[in-house]
Amino acid sequence: MSKMTIGALALALSLAQAGGALAKAPREAAASAAVQKDFSAFIARFRVALKSNDAAAVTGMTKLPFEDDDTDAAHFRTKGYPRIFTPSVRACIQRNKVFYDRGDDGNDYVSIFCGEVIFIFSRTQAGFLFTGTHPND
Repeated sequence: MSKMTIGALALALSLAQAGGALAKAPREAAASAAVQKDFSAFIARFRVALKSNDAAAVTGMTKLPFEDDDTDAAHFRTKGYPRIFTPSVRACIQRNKVFYDRGDDGNDYVSIFCGEVIFIFSRTQAGFLFTGTHPND
């Protein structure tokens, strides 16, 4: 191959890889005013609980069992909360932007990205709840 062909191929591969990375970036879905209002009220309470390191309050705003585990409220409060909500994560959730999405199931979801972990909040019949984490890949 000529240098020009190799260079063009390298550029094409770079652009394809960049396009793939861009495709994985969180998209900003337009949430209805009602969903935004509900989540704003929820996240304000959630952030207050995190700021005061109130494991019981956060547990009350978490869908249990947590992440398909047999976790009950006492277990989450004493084991899950301190493992998940480290001081750096609590600070991150205080300041990071939220991303709305509507799942294929028709439910409203909100995510907050903190380093290598995505924190997921879902709209349930009881209102928004913290429903899980996911690796930020």
